[in-house]
Amino acid sequence: MVDDFHDIMVLAIEGSGTGIWDRDVVTGTIRYSSGWLEILGYSPGELPSRIDDSYDRVHPDDLAYVQAAMQDHFDARTSVYAAEYRLRCKDGHYKWVLSRGMVISRDARGRALRMVGTTTDITSTRLMAERLQQSTSLVANLTNQIPGLIFESRRTPDGMARMTYVSSGIREIFGLTAEDVATSTAPIHARIHPDDRAMYRASLDASQRDLVPWQCIFRVDLPARGVFWRQIDARPARLPDGETLWHGLVTDVTERMEMEQQLHDLARLDHLSGLPNRRAFLERMEKTWSGLVQARIDRVAVMMIDVDHFKSINDRYGHAAGDEVIRHVAAIMSSVLRSNDITGRMGGEEFAVCLPNIGSEEAGRIGDRLRCELAETQAWFEDVAISLTVSVGIARMLPTDRNGEQVLARADKALYMAKQAGRNRLSYAPDEG
Repeated sequence: MVDDFHDIMVLAIEGSGTGIWDRDVVTGTIRYSSGWLEILGYSPGELPSRIDDSYDRVHPDDLAYVQAAMQDHFDARTSVYAAEYRLRCKDGHYKWVLSRGMVISRDARGRALRMVGTTTDITSTRLMAERLQQSTSLVANLTNQIPGLIFESRRTPDGMARMTYVSSGIREIFGLTAEDVATSTAPIHARIHPDDRAMYRASLDASQRDLVPWQCIFRVDLPARGVFWRQIDARPARLPDGETLWHGLVTDVTERMEMEQQLHDLARLDHLSGLPNRRAFLERMEKTWSGLVQARIDRVAVMMIDVDHFKSINDRYGHAAGDEVIRHVAAIMSSVLRSNDITGRMGGEEFAVCLPNIGSEEAGRIGDRLRCELAETQAWFEDVAISLTVSVGIARMLPTDRNGEQVLARADKALYMAKQAGRNRLSYAPDEG
């Protein structure tokens, strides 16, 4: 399923100046899309697949920074790997690229197993930024041909701002004209998504106060067009009169942010069952527990579900048949449970369900219905019908719990009781009677 997704994404961005890479952290190998190879002037089959070889192409001055950024993401210190650096092309010259990626698979100890990402040629953007610093007049003649909005803005110490130069890209980026922002940037602020305004203003204030580069990724809500992502990159300078002057670039990063969201979602999905993985389930359950503690939810029940004799199924029919059983259980769960119920595959043949606004008695009815549905249907592998049953443990989430995982432990004990009692049955945690 991952490979299908990978192929679709490669086709979707073909010719966009962006390539996709797929790294196996365990074996130290990496695969590149044809679009990635084209950035550096290579054809398919010309580059080795060893990750060590890929580092050899990084500019020596950038290598330590790239490896550190990658290690930070491997160690989960960053949610996304991102690095701008120089890569050596086939003909020997270097290009500036922006690489972004995300670990989509980790082992039980949290160690990275697999990572996917994108690389974009940003050489022209880097060159353009340098020319902005060297010659404003030269940029003024070129900017209208450059995607995005190139600007010069001034802001007084008390926060009054105006745009003293904007390229024609202001129409595409903000749906405004140069005249709209010549005396005040208020029209721009009005287009920023309400949820991002505080962050946007804080980043601008910090850039003015500390004279640090202004970089901000935010959403805009454009009339009759909808919501889009924008990125602003600008450098400040203090003027003799106390005003702050910025020269910068605003670009449309909607496609990139959507791709990052897809990568984020991919990393939280169990690809065999199609359900959220353990990490995603626990995060959502923690939010539900928080809602219970804050009295926004009046009651919550949690179920642990385990396929009975799953090892025997694997031993008799093979692991591919076991995979079909996992998919079958996930499909029945999706058909029985409510759309707002939180489901997840916890690993192996274990599943979990968090049921907001449901008490133990009703959770028992749902669990028994799920158990009966699975007992009365069969999973098919090739021409073989595989009968199966499940055991279910149920526990009530309590406001006095330390966290969401505490109720999960009680449900797991109830599941063990159901197994000990003969399987294919439902059991409640001890405090549930």
